[in-house]
Amino acid sequence: MIGFPGVTPELGDAPVLTVFRRLAGSPKGLTEAEAEERLREHGDNHLEPTRAGAPRRIRAAVRSPFVALLTGLGVVFAAVGDVRGAVTVAVMVVLSVLLRFWQHTRSERAVGAVRVRVTTTATVRRRAGDGYPATEREVPTADLVPGDVVLLGPGDVVPADVRVVAATDLVVDQSALSGEALPVRKRLPSRPRRRAKPPQPVDTPALAFAGTSVVGGNATAVVVATGAATYFGSLAAQADAPRAESSFDAGVRRVGWTLVRFMLVMVPIVLAVNGTVTGNWAQAAMFAVAVAVGLTPEMLPVIVTTNLARGASALSRRQVIVKRLDAIQDLAAMDVLCVDKTGTLTEDRVAFAHSIDVDGRPDGEAAEYAYLAVHFQTGRPDRLDEAIAGLLAGDGEDVLTDALFTKAGEIGFDHARRRATVVVRRAGADILVSKGDPDEIVPRCTHARRAGEVVGLTAAARRDVADLVRAYAEHGMRILAVAARQGPVRLGRYTEDDESGLVLVGFAGFVDPVREGAAAAVETLAAHGIAVKILTGDNPHVAARVAEQVGVPAGDVVLGADVEAADDAGLRALVERTTVFAKLAPAQKARIVTALRANGRVAGFVGDGVNDVAALRTADAGIAPDTATDAAKDAADLVLLERDLGVLAHGVAEGRRTLGNTLKYVNITAASNFGNVLTLLAASAFLPFLPILPLQLVVANLLYDAAQIALAWDRVDAAYLHAPRRWDARGLTRFMLVFGPVSSLFDLSTFAVLWWVFGAGTDPLLFRTGWFAESLLSQLLVVLVLRGRGIRGSRPVELAAAAAALAGVLLPWSPAAGLVLMRPLPAAFLLWLAAVLASYVVAGLLVKRWYARRHPGWW
Repeated sequence: MIGFPGVTPELGDAPVLTVFRRLAGSPKGLTEAEAEERLREHGDNHLEPTRAGAPRRIRAAVRSPFVALLTGLGVVFAAVGDVRGAVTVAVMVVLSVLLRFWQHTRSERAVGAVRVRVTTTATVRRRAGDGYPATEREVPTADLVPGDVVLLGPGDVVPADVRVVAATDLVVDQSALSGEALPVRKRLPSRPRRRAKPPQPVDTPALAFAGTSVVGGNATAVVVATGAATYFGSLAAQADAPRAESSFDAGVRRVGWTLVRFMLVMVPIVLAVNGTVTGNWAQAAMFAVAVAVGLTPEMLPVIVTTNLARGASALSRRQVIVKRLDAIQDLAAMDVLCVDKTGTLTEDRVAFAHSIDVDGRPDGEAAEYAYLAVHFQTGRPDRLDEAIAGLLAGDGEDVLTDALFTKAGEIGFDHARRRATVVVRRAGADILVSKGDPDEIVPRCTHARRAGEVVGLTAAARRDVADLVRAYAEHGMRILAVAARQGPVRLGRYTEDDESGLVLVGFAGFVDPVREGAAAAVETLAAHGIAVKILTGDNPHVAARVAEQVGVPAGDVVLGADVEAADDAGLRALVERTTVFAKLAPAQKARIVTALRANGRVAGFVGDGVNDVAALRTADAGIAPDTATDAAKDAADLVLLERDLGVLAHGVAEGRRTLGNTLKYVNITAASNFGNVLTLLAASAFLPFLPILPLQLVVANLLYDAAQIALAWDRVDAAYLHAPRRWDARGLTRFMLVFGPVSSLFDLSTFAVLWWVFGAGTDPLLFRTGWFAESLLSQLLVVLVLRGRGIRGSRPVELAAAAAALAGVLLPWSPAAGLVLMRPLPAAFLLWLAAVLASYVVAGLLVKRWYARRHPGWW
């Protein structure tokens, strides 16, 4: 196999013959045999969008600390011979995994539905064999190989990474790779250059890259890299790179370990206390298993997945596709959002703003002259030309222009000259109109039009004009200078020498318009506690202006070179005080996101180009619009079907609603279960038997958890939605230590009633049935008490709780009572039970009120 060099800046500086020699190619093109051999060696020039197969989706569904915790509990059941308990836990694990797998599959299909796949061809110079003449023909882009000679023209998509070997006014839009809003010129290198530091590949003038598009001009180029070896492919490959641990992953890990630590502490204590007191170590082991069951929220994976699936469904109605289910929780925790400017805050188009005279006063004359030049020019219009034509054409304007003027000459646009000239004829006179870069047009002017008169352009006037152009540039506008000169009819050809002695008519200003609703979206995000930072490859003046327009305080704009020069500690400080970054390379965007996360921030990133892939993978929540490149959508966690930050703001609220309902279950269940464990610990010191069997605990937890699935449809207090929310292990520990003992207090009061009032000390069956009923009903009630500031839940939550309570109370009278080793309860005990539960509700409300004052952000 030939060792091809691939795309490197050094290749862009090498002489043409050296390039062909290194590629083992020829300016005449490859032979068909050579092309076939290289195609076998290098594979198709094609990047297949990353699609998660079934095994990968299964791994993603299984990879959860709660699933691991539950699996460990199932192993314990199997070890102690409790087959029914092991099977019950196994069913919960499988159900959770299937739910997550289904949601991942659904998301993959939704993203696949918004892909646009187009088959394209490229014009290639090939030979039938050695000695045969070269011919130009169309071949599928997938068949291109290194060494192929391709021909590029306006409108072509560059099919692979290529080195330009001949070019005429070649202009390429590479915004998908670099983030630059305006096209760039591609040309042969003038001479080899020594650089202190190698440039970014996209900054090399002689290299053009796969996925970019030709805006104007023509070129002959040789393919240097295809498929995954292209610059596009190297960036897209990061979509498959292992992602860093997100905020949700870290939070779940901490919560899971909190539960495990409680288990590791409580289980040995119960085992030691009960074994020492009773001397019956087999019973002590069963007590320890009961503690493990009591601490484990068995249905947690199912509840979390159900909440996330319901959240994903709600987000899909908000035009947001959730690819990674856990990203909903990261969206809820997000406190900083990094956005690319072009296409996210702006419309990614050039729009005519207004035209002014040389003094900066609004004046339509410059726009009219510019339209005249655009109307008659033969070259491919650029984005500025299209903006002028779109504003002034129509309503018969083009017909009237054709009737009044005839074309007499043209000096086409040249990127070296950075201007274009058209000559039109009217009423026995030729009018020469030049438009282009002010730095090129103004020096060719000797006069200026001011207040309808032509006056001399003095040195002072030139300084004023330069200040005017600079001021507009600093406000993020692109300025086009327009000059004209009228003279007698000429029969000869006009040349560049005629672009002198001009009269400066004025300037036309252009902007990339800010998206409607962008400012309102930024305001909404701020109201939800989310700071917006702009990360763009565009120039700093434009970035600062857009930031000002959407309500992001720009401050000092930091450039990519500054990011590159900063060490990690310096960058962590820099990203906290900076809101606008410009002229960024892809790796620098990812480094900024990494620095924010290192500061403890939960960072989201919105990007649409392949240059954004690294940052999308680095962020806690990577977000791409459906118009993004396939590589960006593959890397993203969420895909916006509407390219509007307002949609994302709604998504944040939905994410927090989902997280709020999930944490209700986690916190309340963990506190209740901790109360059960404290009760078991106390019981192990004086009861001669198990107060409840592990299987009975599993059944109680199963009934309780089945009711809590309805929490996915519960209301969330409005105040909860206005601040970032995370899985907080410290908050969980605090909640358990406060509300767990309250629950245990009423469990022990139930023990006292059963022991001394109903004589259940000699009837373990009655004792266990009575505590089963009290434990289940108290857990169901406390959810309504602690679920928010109020006591009323949504209708689904209340109905589910009532159904679970009814099932639990009737279970001892049902045919299944024998299977779970229960017996009917005395009617008098039910009255005592009602009194205990009423007292528990009152105590819960009082403690909740106290807790809310101490920790106001909890609800």
